[in-house]
Amino acid sequence: MDGQSLGAIGLAICMFLCGIGSAFGLYKTGSAAAGVLAEDNKKFSKVIVLSLLPATQGIYGFVLAVMKLSAMKAIDNMTSGWIMFAAGIALGISGLASAVLQGKTSASCIYAVGKNDEGSGKYMLFPAMIEFYAILALVLGIMM
Repeated sequence: MDGQSLGAIGLAICMFLCGIGSAFGLYKTGSAAAGVLAEDNKKFSKVIVLSLLPATQGIYGFVLAVMKLSAMKAIDNMTSGWIMFAAGIALGISGLASAVLQGKTSASCIYAVGKNDEGSGKYMLFPAMIEFYAILALVLGIMM
């Protein structure tokens, strides 16, 4: 195995883990949104943003992989391959964990909108705090 192969594996794992996390998070938020909207369809605009938040981690994994594909040509040793692999794993694990947890938090906030939609803007803060850590991992991956 050479450095380019190792880097490619890291980026593939990154996309895979971020995608799995986003899919699970979206499952949680979609289920919660369907329940709230079944009772009051007028809350759609307040629920949709909370529902979509866990999708961003999947996007981050894709963005890192696409950005680093051009850098794959410059990998000429195992050390560079390990750096690329580490960047992919760091975002992959962070994206997986944050998307799952963000989905659960967003689902709770969606239920809260179902009971009291006046605080919907405030509810956005809780899942957004989780998003911050996925963003940090993306920035680190880009810098590596």
